[in-house]
Amino acid sequence: MNTVTLRANMAESESLETVTEHERILQEIESTDTACVGPTLRSVYDDQPNAHKRFMEKLDARIRNHDREIEKMCNFHHQGFVDAITELLKVRADAEKLMGQVSDTNRRLQDAGREVTAQTEEVIRCRIQQRNMATTVEKLQLCIPVLEMYSKLKEQLESKRYYSALKTMEQLENIYIPRVSQYRFCQIMAETLPKLREEIKEISMSDLKDFLESIRKHSDKIGETAMRQAQQHRTFNSAVQKQVTLSCAKPLYGLNSRTPLNHNGLSAEATDEEEMDEEVLTAQDLVDFSPVYRCLHIYTVLGDRETFENYYRKQRKKQARLVLQPQSNMHETVEGYRKYFNQIVGFFVVEDHILHATQGLVTRAFTDELWNMALSKIIAVLRTHSSYCSDPDLVLELKNLIVIFADTLQGYGFPVNRLFDLLFEVRDQYNETLLKKWALVFRDIFEQDNYSPIPVENEEEYKSVVSRFPFHDAEIEKQQFPKKLPMSQSVPQIYAQVKEFIYASLKFSESLHRSSTEIDDMLRKSTNLLLTRTLSSCLQNLIKKPHIGLTELVQIIINTTHLEHACKYLEDFITNITNVSPETVHTTRLYGLSTFKDARHAAEGEIYTKLNQKIDEFIQLADYEWGMSESDGRASGYLMDLINFLRSTFQVFTHLPGKVAQTACMSACKHLATSLMQMLLDTELKQISMGAIQQFNLDVMQCELFASSEPVPGFQGDTLQLAFIDLRQLLDLFMVWDWSTYLADYGQPTSKYLRVNPSTALALLEKYVLFLLFPSAQC
Repeated sequence: MNTVTLRANMAESESLETVTEHERILQEIESTDTACVGPTLRSVYDDQPNAHKRFMEKLDARIRNHDREIEKMCNFHHQGFVDAITELLKVRADAEKLMGQVSDTNRRLQDAGREVTAQTEEVIRCRIQQRNMATTVEKLQLCIPVLEMYSKLKEQLESKRYYSALKTMEQLENIYIPRVSQYRFCQIMAETLPKLREEIKEISMSDLKDFLESIRKHSDKIGETAMRQAQQHRTFNSAVQKQVTLSCAKPLYGLNSRTPLNHNGLSAEATDEEEMDEEVLTAQDLVDFSPVYRCLHIYTVLGDRETFENYYRKQRKKQARLVLQPQSNMHETVEGYRKYFNQIVGFFVVEDHILHATQGLVTRAFTDELWNMALSKIIAVLRTHSSYCSDPDLVLELKNLIVIFADTLQGYGFPVNRLFDLLFEVRDQYNETLLKKWALVFRDIFEQDNYSPIPVENEEEYKSVVSRFPFHDAEIEKQQFPKKLPMSQSVPQIYAQVKEFIYASLKFSESLHRSSTEIDDMLRKSTNLLLTRTLSSCLQNLIKKPHIGLTELVQIIINTTHLEHACKYLEDFITNITNVSPETVHTTRLYGLSTFKDARHAAEGEIYTKLNQKIDEFIQLADYEWGMSESDGRASGYLMDLINFLRSTFQVFTHLPGKVAQTACMSACKHLATSLMQMLLDTELKQISMGAIQQFNLDVMQCELFASSEPVPGFQGDTLQLAFIDLRQLLDLFMVWDWSTYLADYGQPTSKYLRVNPSTALALLEKYVLFLLFPSAQC
């Protein structure tokens, strides 16, 4: 029972739940769009089995309920509906009548408004045209400035005002074209502007290339003008320094429109109009710099300044290398050097102008780099080409050009110390060329000299010689005219040429910015080279020449003696030029004394040699008959000629220093004695007779008489005769036939025949014995 009851309760509970769910679904179907009913209906089938049947039953019940409600509503409103229909039927006739009236009125209104409509359309059309015109005017007002600016751009391009054209382009792009960018012509314009910019860049670059070519051609003229102005200012400043003690300010030259100032602060043109009456040309007068300015501005505006700067610097470096390349024959003429310097100066004057006239196109570091590169090349070129110069005048002109070149560039702020250092090397080259030139001068003087004392006929001639050479001799001055001076014509000429050399050497030292002490030292060193090397070499060569005889050698010794005495006057001459006291610690002394002493010693040695050679020539004339039975009773002819020659020669030696003449005389006598001894002991002479010995004795006696006659004063006692003592004792031994005494006293200091060598005596004795044994044999 309980179970049945429980089941009944459960069935009742499930039935209630199902009814509630179906009610909810029905409400959703009623309130939901029909397109979304599907999911709701699907939930019916997802519930318990046969639930859809109960739902259908519920749905049918709901439909029947709605039908009943609709029917009730229709029944309620039916009478009103009928009354409404009746009223509408009554109104139909009135409506049709009204419709006819409205149609007639509309027809008559249409007919009346057709003309108004036409006029209205015309007004509308005019209004549209007016509006379009206003719009067009407005747009044209925006476009006309663009077109005017573009036209202005074209005019600027045609007149080559490229910088202004770029500014116009910038305004077009940034201001005008954006206002009307929707138009096609503006788009075309905008597309054209970059092309125009590139065209301007190409044109300006072409102008720059023409400018670079122009300055390359005009560098010579620019440099010539700058160096001429530098030379004028240097001359002017030198003149001022001679008049006043104040130093002049360093000049800055006018090629960059920088006017030089003098010590008063006034322009040189104002203070020295006569010297500066020629118009001062500037770099702008010679070269048009506008292309480089224009190109720089253009590339700056285009934002490509760095490219332009790199290109300009690269091209100028190339031009610098070309300018620094000299012609192969530059060293032949001064014009070659001048043109070389002009081109270099012109190049750096232009660079200095560009440096100051532009902002950063070239920098001081760049110009310094160029100058250092150029300076090394210039020094190498000058060092090479100056070594080819053999003309001192050309070297001197080169030095002057280098000084002007250095002063010019120093005025533009370039360091030139290395150039002045180079001048010291050039100075050595100049001295070498001077030495070579003066070697020829000395050689000509020696060749034209007659090597005889200078004759002076009157006081005027004497003063003429004394004015050219410092000669003072009290004894000669007391002599009456005409008289002779001991030296030959070459002495005053040599002295004068040494002074000329000093002057020539001094010319190189000018304008080197060196102190008087340094100039004095340079002059003394170069003069020493002239004396110790050039003049000494010329004297040595002169002394060695075959045609220079004993008389000439004697005169050369006399000449060198006087030149040696004149050396102190040369030192005074240099001192007067440089105003440097000879007592200065570092003053170099002249080495002329040693030069002339060496030359004199060489001449003395050559005298001894030539005198001996002359004696040998006479000896070769000897023709003894070694087998004669008795002597001729007189000395041989060759020997008498030899003695006469020696007498006359030694008479010439009276002007020589005493020791020189004595040495020459003693040397000649010794050589004669030795030659006579060798003649007796000649191995080819096999036999000798007593008559030949007697004849030989007569000749030796003449030699002894000559020695005792004191051909050269100053010998004490029989010193000169001792040269023949060996021959005398040997001949006495054979003439007296005093062999017993010779043998008895041999080796004793008091021996009568102390100078007779046993081998010598034996050799002569063998010859005599052979003659006695074989008298008929050839001697």
